[in-house]
Amino acid sequence: MEFIDTSIVEQIEMKMIRPSEFAVRDEFLRDGSQDETLLNSIKEHGLLQPILVRPLNHGFEIVAGHRRFQTCRSLRWRFVPCKIREMTDKQAFEIQLTENIQRKSMDPIEEAEAFRRYVVEFGWGGVSELAKKIGKSEEYVSHRIQLLRLSTDIKDQIINSKINVSQALELTNIPSDKQSEIVSYVMNSNPTVKQIREVKSIIKNGISSDVNCRNLSKKVRVLRTTKKTSLALKLTLARIDNLIEEVHKTIEAEQRAEILNFLMGLRLRVHGMIDECIRFKHATVKSKNE
Repeated sequence: MEFIDTSIVEQIEMKMIRPSEFAVRDEFLRDGSQDETLLNSIKEHGLLQPILVRPLNHGFEIVAGHRRFQTCRSLRWRFVPCKIREMTDKQAFEIQLTENIQRKSMDPIEEAEAFRRYVVEFGWGGVSELAKKIGKSEEYVSHRIQLLRLSTDIKDQIINSKINVSQALELTNIPSDKQSEIVSYVMNSNPTVKQIREVKSIIKNGISSDVNCRNLSKKVRVLRTTKKTSLALKLTLARIDNLIEEVHKTIEAEQRAEILNFLMGLRLRVHGMIDECIRFKHATVKSKNE
């Protein structure tokens, strides 16, 4: 069904307009450089794009254009050009959300909270419907909502861009009392997702809660090295097994005994090396801070 825009543009007195009750952001953060640019533009050229509002019982509510409205108010305008359109609370919220996502004016936690309100608090639709409305994938929406499971401290680090979303998502399935054990390592080392998963494996194996970043980095290196060593030894074991099978097929019974004994001895020693590798890994991972 084709959308038909029935909105009209009118000059509306500033005192008749109020911010949205359903604003997707709790507050509109003021960026000094952006506000100065917007202020100078409006002074020079006027308001190029009208503020989008919807009529209420008493006056009008801003749907899109809160920053423009605040800037015009700071210039002591009495009237401001507005695009007036009838819409529901749900439609108004969707427009605000889409505009802010397109402008990239929201941090990941603000997006997550807005998505949660849409899906859970207001019950306007599921993740799939919301994703379609804002032009994002379902995975994008669900991953953002998962960030709300993190502690307040970690959320603050995301807001301040000290932890990126991919790194933070790896922390969501860790108990809250364990999250703080990793966060300093993530902030100081800027690890990849794979490296964070290695750290999670260390914690799962019982690392002490007083771990420091340096010691944790060491344990990660040990874990990675022992995994590679174990894999190499298992590959050697598989090749020895192939040789044993080949001897059975190609060498006559009276000649194969000595060779098989030799290969089985090697196989036993490789097994012992794999066990030693595992013991070394466990001992290092569970050791106290140095």
